[in-house]
Amino acid sequence: MSGASARNPREGFVARRKPSWDRLEALLSRGRVGGAEEWSELAALYRDVSADLARARALDLPDDVQGHLDRLAGRAHNRLYGAQRGATLSVVSDLFHGFPAAVRRQWAFVLAAHLLFYVPFFVGVIGPLVAPGFATSVLPEGNLAQMEEMYSGSIDRSAGNDAAMAGFYVWNNVGIAFRCFATGALAGLGSVFYLVYNGLILGTVEGFLWSRGRGWNLLDFTIGHTPWELTGIAMSGAAGLRMGWALIITEGRTRLGSLRHAAPEIYRLVLGTAALLLVAAAIEGFWSAGPAPLWLKVVFGGVGTVTIVLWILVGGRGGRG
Repeated sequence: MSGASARNPREGFVARRKPSWDRLEALLSRGRVGGAEEWSELAALYRDVSADLARARALDLPDDVQGHLDRLAGRAHNRLYGAQRGATLSVVSDLFHGFPAAVRRQWAFVLAAHLLFYVPFFVGVIGPLVAPGFATSVLPEGNLAQMEEMYSGSIDRSAGNDAAMAGFYVWNNVGIAFRCFATGALAGLGSVFYLVYNGLILGTVEGFLWSRGRGWNLLDFTIGHTPWELTGIAMSGAAGLRMGWALIITEGRTRLGSLRHAAPEIYRLVLGTAALLLVAAAIEGFWSAGPAPLWLKVVFGGVGTVTIVLWILVGGRGGRG
């Protein structure tokens, strides 16, 4: 009787806890853990199996049971904390491989965003050149006068202000991109509005300055960072359109489930947008107002444009990414 009573707690413990161990084994056997819910479950099961291992040792369970729990705890630990150590590498991979691949997969939203931005942009550029009153119908005269005064000569500033200006440009660019993206939650309509609005405003400023003979000064300042900045704004709008589409076309899922399904692609588009805008801000803060001749700035801008195109067209091909 005494031997049977000693075995019962051990047998009951194994029977009671085995489903939890099997579930952890199933999660660890997958190639990768899924969304946030499964990571949370994995973390909880890891804590449980660690406690179970201590309990198994206290109950002096057979070596094979203790060994199994020890291996489970070790594998769960490596999966959890190995993922944390690999997070930086994952972000780098998503940036250089995942983002361009996502752009190509989501080409319809990317194309729509670029059209929504660049068609109003070029309307804004051409408008002031053919109709003198066009610019004042889009922007207040006071704002236009400030822009004309700002670009009345080459922009110059002391080197000590570069870091501060780069920080300002990050804040400004991210603000524009955030509105283009976040308002996509309004069935994509917010993204449509901000893409058209920002395209028209930026184009009108450029067209107005060219009509007043300030275009070369504007080009001297903007040619280096414009490819990165405008592409970033358009990409943020593409991410917003993709989010809006997921909320409308759910393919039988709940809206939350549809959004969760689209989240990896949206994340990669947003990550690429952030990189584009950070590069734009750095160039704008440390290069655009510098003393380099215009021809060199044009070459620099051309190299940036080619870099972006190659990144999107070639990145993520021929590998897992």
